[in-house]
Amino acid sequence: MQAKKTIVLIHGLWMNALSWENWVERYRGRGFDVVVKSWPGLDGDIQALRQHHAAIDNLGLGEVADHYETIVKALPEPPILIGHSMGGVVVQVLLDRGLGAAGVAVDPGPLKGVLALPVSALRSAFPVLKNPANNHRAVMLSPEEFHYAFTNTLGAAESQAAYDRYAVPGPGRVLFQAALANFNPRATTRVDFHNDARAPLLLIAGGDDHVAPPAVTKAEAKLQGKSAALTAYKEFPGRSHFTIGQPGWEEVADFALDWALNPREL
Repeated sequence: MQAKKTIVLIHGLWMNALSWENWVERYRGRGFDVVVKSWPGLDGDIQALRQHHAAIDNLGLGEVADHYETIVKALPEPPILIGHSMGGVVVQVLLDRGLGAAGVAVDPGPLKGVLALPVSALRSAFPVLKNPANNHRAVMLSPEEFHYAFTNTLGAAESQAAYDRYAVPGPGRVLFQAALANFNPRATTRVDFHNDARAPLLLIAGGDDHVAPPAVTKAEAKLQGKSAALTAYKEFPGRSHFTIGQPGWEEVADFALDWALNPREL
């Protein structure tokens, strides 16, 4: 009988912990303890968060990573860490800090050291980066911007349904920190690519992801591969940035967990 393990799920920008609802149910159905917490200030009702977001207007990735470090250290065992989008960056930061039994970064944002960003990634970030004032406020995507960035492989009605249920304002500071990381020696997205002691890491890319195209995830895998620690890369063709919620999410969820339970080269 498999010993019970703990899984920590970390969401990304423009969503909160609700985005993991399908994965939580599936993993708990397999007998796992699942810890799913929102970024600081992003708990609560989606509609309320859209109206009142002062609590996250200046939230940065460092505070997000520290928040999850506190959660992980309070657990009785090193957990499996699974993060989506900028949550995938947080997973890699936590692994670099010596936390976690294994990590999975699904459609991760760019770490410091990833130099080339495809046009679709820049276009997805443009609603925030177009205005320097957004470095100090949260920004809500429009349904059209969400459809391009997150749900480009879905129809308009499916995209709108996902937007209505999950989309929340995203703290612009997080995107500015990622965008300017290569000019900042103390960037919050910096990890030690030669950290041989970190836990195994799997990076998952969606073949049609606009926010984090495969080129970004492959570049990240190459950088992380400088470590003697295990690094693996898996691409799911035809999947968007909303891979954790779009039809077929079960395949991604099962692959992520099965790999984390038995880390291996791919």
